[in-house]
Amino acid sequence: MSSPARDSLAERVVARQPVAVARAISAVEDRRPASEETIVELLVELRRLGGWSRCHRIGITGPPGVGKSSLVSALARTARARGHTVGVLAVDPSSPRSGGALLGDRARIEVDPADEGLFVRSMASGGDLGGLARAAEAALEVLSAAYDVVIAETTGVGQSETDVEHVADTVVLVIQPGSGDVLQFLKAGILEIPDLFVVNKSDLGAIADRATADLRAALATLYAGSAADMPAVIRTSTPTGEGIDELLTAAEVHRSRLVDEGRLDERRRRAATAWAYGLFLRRFGEVGVDRAGGKDTVTARLR
Repeated sequence: MSSPARDSLAERVVARQPVAVARAISAVEDRRPASEETIVELLVELRRLGGWSRCHRIGITGPPGVGKSSLVSALARTARARGHTVGVLAVDPSSPRSGGALLGDRARIEVDPADEGLFVRSMASGGDLGGLARAAEAALEVLSAAYDVVIAETTGVGQSETDVEHVADTVVLVIQPGSGDVLQFLKAGILEIPDLFVVNKSDLGAIADRATADLRAALATLYAGSAADMPAVIRTSTPTGEGIDELLTAAEVHRSRLVDEGRLDERRRRAATAWAYGLFLRRFGEVGVDRAGGKDTVTARLR
């Protein structure tokens, strides 16, 4: 049974008290086995009290240097201007010495200290190649209980970062003009994951035009048999503000479509199951999965 202290923490998180939100995220980052029961109890209480069903989770992914942090900052400001509360989780590469966040993406995300409707937290990836930290799903559960819009920014490790699809309602892949990203992502198969595509730094002119054309051509080939399902390609520039409103609107339209078609809850359940299976596999390995009856059996139990 949850103690009054933990119930109180959950209630303060739902009330969007920044100190409580920070404490709750620190709690779910604790990897000690003795902390697992406490973490589960906190998350269950947050799910009961919070606005999990109304929250919109947006995942921002893409290679290093593409401008994800600046884009997240602009997107958060636009969401705040529309009256939404916003929580941001920026996952950074881990320091090889301290294990902490190496780049500190939070430093590149503009925050007004007086604005209690915006909360930004950095988290070290811990070396995970999927672009997110192991505790990211739990941290996003905390933010989802408190904020209307939750944005998750991945580390930017390139072709291997696909874990974002397990935590986001809307996945946004950011492409940088002139870097050969389209061909690289096409080879990796990552073009099948995003719900929206962004060509950032569109103020670069001709090379931005070329990147946009190449990306749309690649998507037209991939979605040749289902053109109606082809994700939108949006051009953005954070210095000029181009495309930021359009991007947020497109993300909102995507989520509304999921809700209208009754797919949002199932998408979240499937994603949470995939994330939990990944954690099970990390802890017990393939031998552990085999002993538990195989992947299908483990996945069925996790659902």
